Amino acid sequence: MAGRFDPLTRTAVRGGRTDVPRGTGTATPGAEHRRWTPDGPVDLGLTLGPLRRGPADPTFRTTPDGSVWRATRTPQGPATLRVSRAADGTIDAEAWGPGADWALTRLPPLLGAGDDPAAFVPRHRLLHASHRRRPGLRLTRTGLVLESLIPVVLEQKVTTDEAYRAWRRLVRQYGERAPGPQELYVMPSARTWALIPSWDWHKAGVDMKRSGTIVRAARVAARLEEAAAMELPQATARLEAVPGIGPWTSAETLQRSNGAADAVTTGDLHLPGIVGYALTGERDADDDRMLELLAPYAGQRHRAARLILLAGHTPPRRTPRMPRGDIGRL
Repeated sequence: MAGRFDPLTRTAVRGGRTDVPRGTGTATPGAEHRRWTPDGPVDLGLTLGPLRRGPADPTFRTTPDGSVWRATRTPQGPATLRVSRAADGTIDAEAWGPGADWALTRLPPLLGAGDDPAAFVPRHRLLHASHRRRPGLRLTRTGLVLESLIPVVLEQKVTTDEAYRAWRRLVRQYGERAPGPQELYVMPSARTWALIPSWDWHKAGVDMKRSGTIVRAARVAARLEEAAAMELPQATARLEAVPGIGPWTSAETLQRSNGAADAVTTGDLHLPGIVGYALTGERDADDDRMLELLAPYAGQRHRAARLILLAGHTPPRRTPRMPRGDIGRL
């Protein structure tokens, strides 16, 4: 999509326009404000949902009025962003903290302005139906690699409940209270992640392999953040140069930080079977078979997989759920 520069707000945008300059409109006192008009429907829940790490994520909240709140650590400092949709389809955003201007400037890509849903051509009935039912699905692009990477590493080879618990504990213990009116927390800085002692990793239920990967990533955080501006192959190579980061972790990270529509997740315990069952009825598909089935969607394979998951057409469970462990109790 062609971008343009709106002189009214001095904000570079893609796929829409930003109308309200800082400090005007209906912004809450103390907040900076932007209003953006996307060029198509945007479902805030579907678009920003992948950034939420469980229902009690201390960095993310939704409120009954449909607003999405997000605390983030930007290159300019901590920020809290509130995003809501007006009746006329425009997006209202408010932000607090030193990183408020950074967060508001990058509101359009966060809401999928750089994404191109029209590039996706469904070739299966289930995908056609799922795509049609979700016209507001956009692939978010945060532009922040470490913020996406660390919770993904925490999810390596454990249940989601264990990973969410570790994320909550570490963010609340080592992060900081986010600016603004909501009780949210900003995740720790890269330096803080690198200095967390072994016993607190243990109390959070994080084994040495995962904590070691996070510490190594935090030590080269500046180099990893450069991947947010790279094409998918180069960004993948940059992340996977860190020991402990493989294809599963890099794909899950770049889907969020880079809005990578083709970053299909391989190495997942369940996804190949779900894709195989949804598209052909095969419940025992492996990664190779999944990639074969998704080949017609080259360039959009992550979107295809996401639409399959949203359709909820999953194979019946044959084995018990993965048992939950808690090494913090040992």
